[in-house]
Parts: sequence; structure tokens; C-alpha cells
Amino acid sequence: MRKTWSSMLLRRLLQSILVLIGVSILIFGISRMVPGDPARMALGPRTPEWAVENLRKQLNLDKPLPVQYGLWLLKMLRGDLGESLVTRRLVNDDLRDFLPATAELIVVAAIIEIIGGILLGVFAARYSQTWFDGFTRVLAYLGVATPSFVWAIIFLLIFSFAWPILPATGRLSAGIITPPRITGMIVLDGILSGNFAAAWDCLLHLILPAISLAMYGVAQSARITRASMIENMERDSVYAHAAAGVPRRVIMTKYVLKPSLIPTVSVMALDIVAMAGNAFLVEMIFNYPGLSRYGMTAMLNKDLNAIVAVILILGLCFVVVNIIVDFIVALLDPRVAHYGGV
Repeated sequence: MRKTWSSMLLRRLLQSILVLIGVSILIFGISRMVPGDPARMALGPRTPEWAVENLRKQLNLDKPLPVQYGLWLLKMLRGDLGESLVTRRLVNDDLRDFLPATAELIVVAAIIEIIGGILLGVFAARYSQTWFDGFTRVLAYLGVATPSFVWAIIFLLIFSFAWPILPATGRLSAGIITPPRITGMIVLDGILSGNFAAAWDCLLHLILPAISLAMYGVAQSARITRASMIENMERDSVYAHAAAGVPRRVIMTKYVLKPSLIPTVSVMALDIVAMAGNAFLVEMIFNYPGLSRYGMTAMLNKDLNAIVAVILILGLCFVVVNIIVDFIVALLDPRVAHYGGV
């Protein structure tokens, strides 16, 4: 069994490396071929041509595309992602500042999705064809059909303006002392440093954007969990266990819920990673200083190094989460590991 798990891990790692290389080539090429001169955009329209040409040479834009990619790859393997044309800082420093903010937002949204999606799906299946099941299905349709940024606007108007009980923008309120940087996640840093006021205030700032991001995932997870549980409850094996006197609680958890979570976990994990992409507009609406907003600014200004770095971070997240999902699914159903993964 250990050999099976090891071979599965090795195979997934090799596949992931190839995927990341392919993503880097694709994004690097596209970012260079999009109309617009990044050197001119960085320096402004009134900058002399000689200064623009010097910047092009510094960025290696005067070299053939394969040579540009090779030079960039060598620097990237050394941990150097270059300099941002917008912030005039190293991209590594920008990532260190902005990535924890988005990671914190996604963690809170993921917790909401996991708890909300599974609970709604389980209770909708348990009380199928009742008012609660109908309410869950309507909520699921609305969640799937409505984009995250629309939910963001709705929640902002209701809970920050019409009924001002939650903060509207930023990570911390004015006057709140930022805790010492440990992880970059203010809630966690506040708890670790004993600054509970900052941790609580930051958590309040996270509620609206996190729920906005989680709405689609909650709806999707609830629908899949409900459908899977209803299907599994109709299996002959479930009726056989019930006839044999197995307690209903055991039947629902071991023979119905556990296999029903396999498709839910697979879809839920991809939804959670996709939140980083969906967070672009949500972070803009809530003026939240995260990686997604940083990436959007980079794209609008054709900040080449920042664009490639942000997309690679998102690609790496997808790869890592896919590997984790494979192992979770294999734990739920060991046949997955035996037959080569999902």
C-alpha cells in the first residue's frame, strides 16, 4: 500500500512540474504579445525615446522571445522574479506583502464554503422534498448564477450602508494598531502576538468579501452533496444495513455521507483555488490590498514580471490543491490510489 501511495505522489509531482512549465511558457508568451509597450507605459508618454530604449534593454525586451524566456527562467530558478514596473519594487517583496492578505481572505471563504456547503447539502438531502430542501435549491441556483462581484456589491450596500454593521473597505479600521508581522495574516498575527483587538477587527473586515467569494462554492457544494446523498440513500446496501439493525446514525455517516463527499471534495477544492481568480473584482470593490488586486493592476499596466508571478502563484496553488485532493479522495476511497489516482 505504501508503494502505491509513493508511486501516486511521484506521478502527480512529475505531472505538476510539466504543467507549471507549460503555464509559464504560455503566460510569458501571451504577456509579451499583448499590444502595448511596457517600457513606454511604465515611463509615461513624455519620456524621451532614449530612456524608453534603455528600459527595454534592462528588461531584455530587445532580445528574441525564446532568449527572454530563458533569461527569465534562470532568474526565477534563483528566486528572482524581477522588478515591478508599477510599484518600482522587487516582485518578491510585493508578493510577500500582498499574498498573505489574499491567503487570509481565501482561508476564511474556504471555511465558510466547507461548513456551509456540506451542512446545507446534508440537511437538504435528509429533509428532501420539504421547505428546507426547496429553500436550499433556490439558494443554490442563485449562488451559481450570480457572480461573486455582484454578491459583493449587494452585501456592501446592505451591511455597510443601509444597515452599517460591518466595515466596508480595507483590512483594519483607523486607529487599530497593526500586530507585528509573523505570517502576514493579521488575524493569525494578532492572535499570536496577543493583539486580539486587531485580530477581531480584521476578521470583521473579512466577513463580507469572504462570503461574497464563498457564495458560488457554497451553492455548488450544497447541490452536489445533496444529489450524491440522495443517490447513495437509495442504494440496496443502505437498505440492507438498515434491515440488519445498523443504527441510522452509522448508516448516514459511514455508508451515505462518506462516499457522497468524494465528488464534493473534488469540486470544492477547485472552487477554493479559483477564489484567487474570482477575488480580482471583489478585492477592488472592498478596496482590499490583496494579491488579486495587485494582479489586476499589473495587467492593466502591462507589468510583465508581476503578471507572470501572479499567474504562476495561482497555477502553483491549483497544482498543490489537486495533489491534496487526490490524496483526500484516495483516503475516502482507497481504490483510487490502487488504480492510479483521479
